[in-house]
Amino acid sequence: MDADLSTPIEEYEKLRPFLKKSTCDLVIGSRGLALSNIIIKQPWWREWMGKIFNKIVKTLVIDDFSDTQCGFKLFSGDVARHLFSQAKIDRFAYDVEILALAKKDGYGIKEVPIRWIDSPESKVRPTTDALRMLVDLFRIRRAIGRDS
Repeated sequence: MDADLSTPIEEYEKLRPFLKKSTCDLVIGSRGLALSNIIIKQPWWREWMGKIFNKIVKTLVIDDFSDTQCGFKLFSGDVARHLFSQAKIDRFAYDVEILALAKKDGYGIKEVPIRWIDSPESKVRPTTDALRMLVDLFRIRRAIGRDS
């Protein structure tokens, strides 16, 4: 989960039942689904940046998810160890790399709507982090390829 606690820990109970199903190895919380409950929205410019980033992710790497950047994710221990041992990105685009690796390796992934509250304490810097994330997306695409 994100260090700023944007998704309350109680949302774990929404994700947990899906991980117990035999076809699901990874469950991701999503702010982008119809049933997601956004209590306090991000500032307009952060929301706009997120939507643009999501379109770029869908174009370059993986187009299966409405929200790759929500940090609320649940893995089985073995799956987490396997995926993170392969991962190279250690910045904000790591979520995209983990999901792309999971899909490439055939893991079952479920996206679940969550409750989310914007934190003004976010560490994302609009200019430098956005550029780094774009570069990282090209690194991921080169290393893993495009999903379709």
